[in-house]
Amino acid sequence: MAPGQRQKQLFYVKKDQKKSNNVKKTTKPRETSVEIPLIYPRADIAFKLLLTVRFCSAIWSYISDCDETFNYWEPSHYLLYEKGQQTWEYSPEYALRSYTYLLIHMVPAMFYRHVLEPNPVLVFYFVRCLLSVGCAFSEVYFYQNVFKEFGVHIARLTYAFLITSSGMFIASAAYLPSSFSMYLSTVAIAAWYGRKYEFAIFATAISTLLGWPFAVLLGVPIALDMLVRKDWIKFIKWTVLSGLVILVPMVWIDSMYYGKLVIAPWNLIVYNVFTSHGPDLYGTEPISFYFINGFLNFNFVFIGALLAPLALLLIWAVVPARPRHRYCLPYWASLAPLYLWMAVMFIQPHKEERFLFPIYPMICLGGAITVDCIQKLYFFIRTKIKPLTNVSHYLQGTCHITIGAMVLCGLLGLSRSFALFKGYYAPMEIMTEANKLGIEHQIPTDMHINFCIGKEWHRFPGSFFFPSNNWQLQYLKSEFKGQLPQPFSVLPIGTSVIQPNFNDMNKEEPSRYFDIEKCHFIMDIDTGTETILEPNYSRHTDTFAIVKSSDFLISTKSHPIFRAFYVPFISPEYCKFGSYNLLRSTKLKLFPQSSKVKPATDL
Repeated sequence: MAPGQRQKQLFYVKKDQKKSNNVKKTTKPRETSVEIPLIYPRADIAFKLLLTVRFCSAIWSYISDCDETFNYWEPSHYLLYEKGQQTWEYSPEYALRSYTYLLIHMVPAMFYRHVLEPNPVLVFYFVRCLLSVGCAFSEVYFYQNVFKEFGVHIARLTYAFLITSSGMFIASAAYLPSSFSMYLSTVAIAAWYGRKYEFAIFATAISTLLGWPFAVLLGVPIALDMLVRKDWIKFIKWTVLSGLVILVPMVWIDSMYYGKLVIAPWNLIVYNVFTSHGPDLYGTEPISFYFINGFLNFNFVFIGALLAPLALLLIWAVVPARPRHRYCLPYWASLAPLYLWMAVMFIQPHKEERFLFPIYPMICLGGAITVDCIQKLYFFIRTKIKPLTNVSHYLQGTCHITIGAMVLCGLLGLSRSFALFKGYYAPMEIMTEANKLGIEHQIPTDMHINFCIGKEWHRFPGSFFFPSNNWQLQYLKSEFKGQLPQPFSVLPIGTSVIQPNFNDMNKEEPSRYFDIEKCHFIMDIDTGTETILEPNYSRHTDTFAIVKSSDFLISTKSHPIFRAFYVPFISPEYCKFGSYNLLRSTKLKLFPQSSKVKPATDL
């Protein structure tokens, strides 16, 4: 059955021996003999373009969530270099996180490290590029199956929104279980659209067990569809088989690292669902948080995704159309994962941007469906007012809506991504400069270096930016009153050692703080303000010198529109920037007298 037969207008693919290698053309049969050529990227071209864009994310997106640094990059650094920061979630006393998830990413990194012996920062970007490849594969598979389920027009709109959205720019290269679940849940939903139920179950199991346990919610509509179709035996068989194939080695690996029997997904569920406080100790936000965040990351595409059910209902009630082919899922079923996830996540007190990552591709699909409905409604009303000559299909008379939606949403998405890069990339630049000091032999390799962070601890991108293991991260006391990480134990099999001074209530641990007099370097920001606990170290010129400085957006002093979306020549006038600085101590002997610090240069 041709893919185009699975939508209202019954598209079919028409082969053209003269078409180019870069695009395909399809035609739609209508009740007249006129055919409409539709241009869309072929799967191989679509993948190449997606991969290019995702590599840009790997290089130019910053780490927006400290959870990514301290719960994933830091223990990964420990697995590779036997040194890194440990959070309470990795204490064997609690064991909420899975080392199996880390090893999926670190095994290729270990091979890369041992073969080429690169600088640690190159390992960091190597892993990010691997994540980008995985994301691009999941997106192109989703694109292909959206084509089959909804037709070429909705598929190409979805693809355009995936390419240009700021949300995908952020999530695609993030080393987070929510991003991992986005890849696998997208694959599962795409397999469901292609009626590959076994693959859909297996992908859902990987997403849930190895990624994020709560991603099982996205598999509920798939399970219900199978049960309604009376595929009980297949569902039970593949659920049990997938669970065993994934969970057995996972439990073995995690138990080996923790030194006791551990089922990490279950521990995470128990903590979040069955404890008195759950995850609501911090990060609680009003429901408006997701609406604002959704618009920033997807602009009008997000609004379209919210309105898709209403748009479909309006089209069903007003516009006469052929019924969907019996092979197609009902719209309410095919879009159920998107709205089920929103319904559950929006009502949770604890809200974070990454919690919506798993449905980001579905948001693009929902927005594409709404644009398609607008075109149908516009064409119906226009032909009722004034019939069009030589135009008998809604795509003939509404191509300007397609182009307008792609251009408007695309420009807003690119503008947002560029605003994030211009405003918040400074910590990555600063740490790259710190790495250069080591690889250019400006720092003694046989000396213990204390690298300190105070109020900017949550923007530290990770120990992979340290040039060698003789650099140690230290914390300075600040206004933050929560629990900071501490180094993994130096004992053999340090992952199984229960260290003191950990708690699961986010209570401040004074043992973490370091003496500023012993700091060789400090990463800090100069916004022109300071407090007793957060002095402006950049202005202490008698004890610290600036090695590198980069601009960092001060959101509270910038215009809300022009800080959110970059407009050339205008945004700089309405945005206020502070200086993000790498400081070195002028009191501690650090550099050999025969060498001098090279002037800082922009990267």
